[in-house]
Amino acid sequence: MSVRLDTDKDTGVAVVTLDRPARLNAVDLAMAGELREIWRALRFDDTARAIVLTGAGGRAFSTGLDRDAVVPQPGSPYMQDDPLLTVGPKANDLWKPVVAAVEGMACGGAFYLLGECEFVVAGTGAVFFDPHTTYGMVSAYESVLMAQRMPYGEVARMMLMGTAERISARRAYEIGLVSELTEAGGAVTAATACAAVVAGYPPTGVQGTVRALWAAKEAARAAAYAQAPHLIALGNLPTAEQARLFTGRPANEPRIR
Repeated sequence: MSVRLDTDKDTGVAVVTLDRPARLNAVDLAMAGELREIWRALRFDDTARAIVLTGAGGRAFSTGLDRDAVVPQPGSPYMQDDPLLTVGPKANDLWKPVVAAVEGMACGGAFYLLGECEFVVAGTGAVFFDPHTTYGMVSAYESVLMAQRMPYGEVARMMLMGTAERISARRAYEIGLVSELTEAGGAVTAATACAAVVAGYPPTGVQGTVRALWAAKEAARAAAYAQAPHLIALGNLPTAEQARLFTGRPANEPRIR
């Protein structure tokens, strides 16, 4: 199993851990399937009233889609399947609050998950970036989700600068992507404490509030999502060219701000 689920029935907090640390918790097809199964199972588990989502190993929350994952695709560019589109809690109709605990890198496809969490707690060593444009790919769904959590100028800069720049945990806190900073290694403890508070409240009111918050941005997200497949189909470089750019990526260190 590449995803762990641990539930504390006394506090009502479930911890979902992406558990592929050797691959920086990158999501392959097996992990994507496990995430969907866990979110669906949590809908029926009344002992779990709030969830913490984190990554194992400390080096990364997640680096998005595993580049070695083979995703079968239909021949038409207008029917491309995105294996990450349904890995988040909201995509699986889970309306229990989810708090993300981020240590290390969170980049690319990790934003599918962060974008469907209620708020983000991060250790001071966390960094956020999106490599899509560097490798000739359109940042579509990731940009849509982050544009609903960050000021436009900040999300545009992060998505367009690619691997040349990373947003530090401190900067992410200043612009509202992160709601709480902890010392390095302290994100899970702090996120669990937040989740335990919310889990102690009557669940109907909590879950209704989660649904209302998501509804507040749902129409805009759905309209943007409707455009995303066309942008990806027309804007992505061929896979072989993406791989060439990835293999020859610059050796210089990205700037962290």
